[in-house]
Amino acid sequence: MQKRRQFIGSALGISATMMLPNNVFGNSSFIFENERIFPTRLRKGDVVGLIAPGYAINEEVLEEAKTTLMAMGLIPYHTERILSKHGYFSNTDAERAKDVNHMFANPDVNGILCARGGYGCTRIMHMLDYENIKKNPKVLIGFSDITALLNGIFKETGLITFHGPVGSTLNDPYSIEQLQSVVMYPKDQLLIQNAKIENQRLKKNPEYERYVITPGLGEGKLLGGSLTLINALIGTPHEIDFTNALVCIEDVEEAPYRIDRMLTQLLAGRSFSKAAGILFGVSAGCNSSTNPNSFSLKEVIMDRIGPLKIPSVYGMSFGHVAQNLTFPIGVKARLNTEDMTLQLLERPLE
Repeated sequence: MQKRRQFIGSALGISATMMLPNNVFGNSSFIFENERIFPTRLRKGDVVGLIAPGYAINEEVLEEAKTTLMAMGLIPYHTERILSKHGYFSNTDAERAKDVNHMFANPDVNGILCARGGYGCTRIMHMLDYENIKKNPKVLIGFSDITALLNGIFKETGLITFHGPVGSTLNDPYSIEQLQSVVMYPKDQLLIQNAKIENQRLKKNPEYERYVITPGLGEGKLLGGSLTLINALIGTPHEIDFTNALVCIEDVEEAPYRIDRMLTQLLAGRSFSKAAGILFGVSAGCNSSTNPNSFSLKEVIMDRIGPLKIPSVYGMSFGHVAQNLTFPIGVKARLNTEDMTLQLLERPLE
């Protein structure tokens, strides 16, 4: 299983001039429901811009992602910036931010897919042109470190964003079907169900176990993503307000004590305990420890989340796993812990 910082995706190319943000730190105002912006759904023949806002991506992975997009009936596009490595980043902070701003400003681009995740998104949040994004709303898809962009852009602009596969992981039938059902063929009251686990090895892996932490129904707007990035936003203008939200959480290759530490930090915060529900994805590689006295991942989660008495489950099909569902950040949804389903209560796209 690859680590979060090793995960990659793909992208595509031309260049264009960029607009610089008027306020480099954003307005950090909370977006209320009547201020949300719903992007236009993707259709076959649409152009999808690929970006790498964090770690570097290699050309082979990029080409594989482009092939997958074309098989979906979409036209991949990227600028030359995507392969201009700068240390462990895909490019300098300024150039990565320019690529994001360019994709939103370019009228020929219909949607944006992050080619990969990896560290770097938090370094460019203050360089994004949020007014440009508001004026040119588009589907933005990704996960892992892209969590910062998804939640930060929603908070700053009200634009509904999409937690789903990156280009390098968009090669699984379930992931493709789930992505298409949300961003290409949206329905009212869409019911999102977990993938069936066929692999016997995974069925025996405690990290893939599906269990209820606290039973019940929870309704609220969907927020969250990578636990590491959720915590990295604390104390910044883009810190997430979880009040009345369905909080989605996943991580990869973090020892149980680290998961404990991050959840404890959230619990000590202002809004996490006010959530309407909590959904853990598969936290791959998070059950192992070099400490023989370590708690298991499940013990940590039950200890930290159980006392909240908030409808909560573990094992939903999202995260650093092959089968990765897509959910819209900022859209109202309902969690049913009994059958472990997530139902969107409104259409996430125009």
